[in-house]
Amino acid sequence: MRSGSLRRRLHHGDVDGRGNEHLETSGLESLSEPLLGNSDYDSRPTEVYTLEDLWEAERRKERLHWTFFFSQLIAQWAQWLANIVLGSGSLLGRFITLPSGSHNGHDWRISPLQEERLRNIQQRLEVSFDGSHLEHQDALKQLWRLAYPDRELPSLKSELWKDMGWQGPDPSTDFRGGGFISLENLIFFAGKYPDAFQKLLHKKKGKRAEWEYPFAVAGINISFMLVQMLDLQSGKPTSLAGIRFLDFLREDEMAFDNLFCVAFEMMDAQWLAKRATYMEFNEVLKSTRTQLERELALEDVTNVKDLPAYNLLKW
Repeated sequence: MRSGSLRRRLHHGDVDGRGNEHLETSGLESLSEPLLGNSDYDSRPTEVYTLEDLWEAERRKERLHWTFFFSQLIAQWAQWLANIVLGSGSLLGRFITLPSGSHNGHDWRISPLQEERLRNIQQRLEVSFDGSHLEHQDALKQLWRLAYPDRELPSLKSELWKDMGWQGPDPSTDFRGGGFISLENLIFFAGKYPDAFQKLLHKKKGKRAEWEYPFAVAGINISFMLVQMLDLQSGKPTSLAGIRFLDFLREDEMAFDNLFCVAFEMMDAQWLAKRATYMEFNEVLKSTRTQLERELALEDVTNVKDLPAYNLLKW
């Protein structure tokens, strides 16, 4: 690893070059995919949350919102019946009113433009990373060139990839649930906000932990977290954060990628504030999600640049 300060990064099955070193793993066991999961570089038995576990947790959360949506549906049916049967000018028709289609002051109806942009994101989510695909290989090479413009491009399987925060010499084994979109997110970050990207890649901000989170794999986890939080694998988002995200799509086709960059900065800020270590990564990711949901709920936020945490990208 080539970095300005001496820090150790944890690689599964190869801790600081000492393969037999024992580590306490209780914190690791609670991490969600794709950071965890048994890879070729980790032969230790590990308890892993499956995608089914994660979706079930999301479904429990969404049940809190069903009352709101059922009330909207019932009210719309009542308005339709009043208009058709009694006429909009009748006495009953004036008493039964259609809801404004908003929640906390924001319109949750989706325009054709928003629907098209949402569909584009969902199509991106369907693409798994394939290490044998030339386009995906080229994307990995592009990420390396953006991250290390002054270093020689390594082969697709090389120990040098660990410098970027992949868990082993073959980055393709680390994507799992993240998919190709997580690589696209990292490339977008490196190209759109190069200074912020380099500061995070090289851990230039604040006092760092001895055991730092692996940069690239952390990015995959952030992409994965955003997909869940925004409910992007539903036909149309029903979570409050997802509904607010639809507002972003009105103005910004790349809203998901921009939000990824903000979320990465938020995660690193949480990491430093908690003085966290690798074993606490899952806790930091959860607190990052909570903070991001709070910022998405702010009334005056209509795009990514309105988020208070967007300013972190400028530091």
